[in-house]
Amino acid sequence: MERRGIMEVETPILDVSGNTDPNIECLSANIRHGGAGPRQFYLHTSPEFPMKRLLAAGAGPIYQIVRVFRDDPIGRLHQPEFTMLEWYRLGFDHQHLMTELEELIRALGLPAVRRITYGAAFVTHCGLDPHTAGIEELQAAAAGHGLASTEDDRSVLLDFLFSHAVAPRLGEAPIFVYDYPVCQAALARIREGDPQVAERFELFLDCIEIANGYNELTDYLKQDSRFLRDNERRARRGLETMPVDDKLIAAMRHGLPECAGVAVGLDRLLMAMLGVKRIDDVLAFPHSGPG
Repeated sequence: MERRGIMEVETPILDVSGNTDPNIECLSANIRHGGAGPRQFYLHTSPEFPMKRLLAAGAGPIYQIVRVFRDDPIGRLHQPEFTMLEWYRLGFDHQHLMTELEELIRALGLPAVRRITYGAAFVTHCGLDPHTAGIEELQAAAAGHGLASTEDDRSVLLDFLFSHAVAPRLGEAPIFVYDYPVCQAALARIREGDPQVAERFELFLDCIEIANGYNELTDYLKQDSRFLRDNERRARRGLETMPVDDKLIAAMRHGLPECAGVAVGLDRLLMAMLGVKRIDDVLAFPHSGPG
């Protein structure tokens, strides 16, 4: 990072806003706030929001290595706290950032990274076009892989099929999966002229997700709309709705520069480098699950 002129930063771990993504659950803490009694704060699931505020303030290319927290069940690949490397490059799109991430991977002694579009991977391993398949087709395919519900949320169905039918067949070698369906856009921009494609990528090693990156959405109105839509989906699933980060929206309104960003799970990356199968094997003090 130093050689490439990317500045190291540090941002807060606690905030009054949380992550609205329906697939991510935050950990929270009640903190005494003056004489008004305790106030709920959320431990960050990623440093993304404050880092984007720094970008909007003119910080230029930035990175940090930080502990992050998620309320995931403890298991082979999951711990409630883990280490993340996240960085942002001005003037890059997701293709440029994939190239830079591959250069990091190669510098660590791992092999070259193949690339495949999300659509091509889905057609190859699931026999469906994820951009055009109807809900009934997705439901039928999901039922064939063991989903015993009448789920009708397109994003949930695609997530299920990807995790059960696609990811396990990606192979041991590093591979980028890129250009996701719009319902999987998260904070990525939608491709101009192709409203079916979100400019997002993930890196997989040994069929395990290692990194998640975007050609970043910079339109504050669209971002605010996505946060609201996320909370609507959370409410439909019976999940807690999350306070939206108004400070991020204000910073984007001020002007978030064109950029791409990526978050890399360093514990999982170390797993791949050492050839181990459990995240516990690369942690000095793993948390234990029930029992």
